[in-house]
Amino acid sequence: MSPTVFPDPYALGRALATIVADGLEEASREGRPYVLGCPGGRSARTTYHALAGEVARRGLDLRRLTVAMMDEYVVEGPAPREFRPVDHRLPHSCLRFGREEIVGPLNTAAGEDRSMPPDRLWMPDPADPEAYDKRIADLGGIDLFILATGAGDGHVAFNAPGTPAGTRTHVARLAEQTRRDNLITFPTFDSLDDVPSHGVTVGVGTIREQSRRTVLVAHGPDKAAAARRLAAAVSYEPDWPSTILSDCARPGLFLDAGAAQAL
Repeated sequence: MSPTVFPDPYALGRALATIVADGLEEASREGRPYVLGCPGGRSARTTYHALAGEVARRGLDLRRLTVAMMDEYVVEGPAPREFRPVDHRLPHSCLRFGREEIVGPLNTAAGEDRSMPPDRLWMPDPADPEAYDKRIADLGGIDLFILATGAGDGHVAFNAPGTPAGTRTHVARLAEQTRRDNLITFPTFDSLDDVPSHGVTVGVGTIREQSRRTVLVAHGPDKAAAARRLAAAVSYEPDWPSTILSDCARPGLFLDAGAAQAL
């Protein structure tokens, strides 16, 4: 796949935010929902920040916007194989990230009369993960899915190496390398023991089947090896799950100069 390379993460974020804003405007004109699939963590932060700027500049109406988060950390409940989301006040909660770092700034930029409704921030439920795929399909699928890749093992959301191509939303055991990567993503983790061992996540099949457009973002030299692997992929490679990008509709690989240095 031929990547699009930007000079820095901020230029990358502005370019992707423009694509999202254009999609929101089109959906608003047509009177239909717009669904944005979002990762938590650091990779898409510049996009979310730039998107808030686009919302303010264009006066975008967010009342038809749904933000579908990719995953959430979970902890085991009292019964075997029973899971519940982590406390949503914790720094590493993906729902907290969605509320405070995506929806909050967007709604502030839109203003009260054009804000996204609170029930339009979605998260998969570990008690019934398969319902997430149906919920997304019932709304017409995801207009644009923003993806990120693990630097060390190519995980996408919480899909570990070896994930079959058709996997739908599920509760997954996190690979050790994924947990090590997340020590960098969430510096509030003091050690590997602090990183939860399970998460509820969209599957790679969910991403491929539900998305009308997909853009994977990677920036920084620590993502250079991952970017090289993605640029070389022509189809899904189970040992590097983020290569599902190759099988998605209208795929795009957006890199900054640091991530592209090994190409």
